[in-house]
Amino acid sequence: MKASVIVQNLKCGGCAKTITSKLSEMDRLSDIDVDTETATVHFTYENMDDAILVKDKLKALGYPSIEYRNSASAKARSFLSCASGKISK
Repeated sequence: MKASVIVQNLKCGGCAKTITSKLSEMDRLSDIDVDTETATVHFTYENMDDAILVKDKLKALGYPSIEYRNSASAKARSFLSCASGKISK
């Protein structure tokens, strides 16, 4: 099944690279696409538990979905995730 999650703190290609890299490590996910223009993460999953795990992973990286509170710690984590994405090869 296909899903899309609108996230907070997604600003640039560095953010997108980190999100794509980290979600690609998850089993049973495919077709991961991050749209920085709309701050949306698109992916294909096998079961509902996988979709929930994606939201949890995004939140842990500092990119909570729009229904979560965007805390200062989430903003700080997204800044670090973004920087990591910019410098990774």
